[in-house]
Amino acid sequence: MAQDSGRPKSLVDETRRVIRLRHYSIRTEESYVHWIRRFIRFSGGRHPREMGRAEIEAFLSHLAVDGNVAASTQNQALNAISFLYKRVLDREIGDLGAIVRAKKPRKLPVVLTRSEVMELLSRLDGVPRLASGLMYGAGLRLMETVRLRAKDLDLERGELMVRNGKGGRDRITVLPTRLVGPLRDQLTYTRALHLSDLAEGFGSVFLPDALVRKFPGADREWSWQYVFPAATRSRDPRSGVMRRHHFGETAVQRAVKRAVREAGLVKRASCHSLRHSFATHLLESGYDIRTVQQLLGHRSVTTTMIYTHVLNRGGLAVQSPLDQV
Repeated sequence: MAQDSGRPKSLVDETRRVIRLRHYSIRTEESYVHWIRRFIRFSGGRHPREMGRAEIEAFLSHLAVDGNVAASTQNQALNAISFLYKRVLDREIGDLGAIVRAKKPRKLPVVLTRSEVMELLSRLDGVPRLASGLMYGAGLRLMETVRLRAKDLDLERGELMVRNGKGGRDRITVLPTRLVGPLRDQLTYTRALHLSDLAEGFGSVFLPDALVRKFPGADREWSWQYVFPAATRSRDPRSGVMRRHHFGETAVQRAVKRAVREAGLVKRASCHSLRHSFATHLLESGYDIRTVQQLLGHRSVTTTMIYTHVLNRGGLAVQSPLDQV
């Protein structure tokens, strides 16, 4: 979004500008701006240039002690403020050793049984059903699912490419045979919708700036269109261009939450539980942990090891003594 040249840029304006220069996602941009504003409000409205390590430590400790936030939330705030000082204000903040760290409790992931997964999926329809099938059948995260492009699916080879996943990494995972037919139907619908948009003078889709420069016109090509497009066109919050975004992730989350309730499941299952179930069921079927690590896109196998604890096979293969009687 273009800035009004008639007024000086605010700190938030400058932060947004630097974030976009570094090609961060819109989600990261909104998150960083949110935490920077909270930091300033907590500090009585003072400009960050007037503050330093002591004020930053006080704010982050406040989040842990008074706000009782999760460790991941505190880290998110720290990343935002670090970005502000290092990239926007060009200042080093030094060691923040005096921060009261939020506790990071060790929690096992919520995993559904195979029958529970089928019960949940049976209560979904439309895009939420197909998206949930991919989260369970291919081990995708929710945002990886809704951001899939037509070019990412290889229906003949039974492969699915996840581009720019968590940590900016690409990976290939399995595409369930059971979903090939529904996905082919979805792509037929999506292509017809794209042709209609083109006929009306639209048809572009969001692409990162680097790709737009490297492949001019690619944003109007069929291969780059989202597999799950939104029902209506909307204005891009950064460029102001009217285009068709991907299907809303919150709509999938609500549908899954409703299906969990209707299925009578007592587990606090969510979209991510389907990905957890994918990994656990592969290990139960005898696939080695390195294979599961690659399919999930984990940087370290240590992250994947959590599922061995879910299986209760963490090198112990424990069997209850009651079952041995």
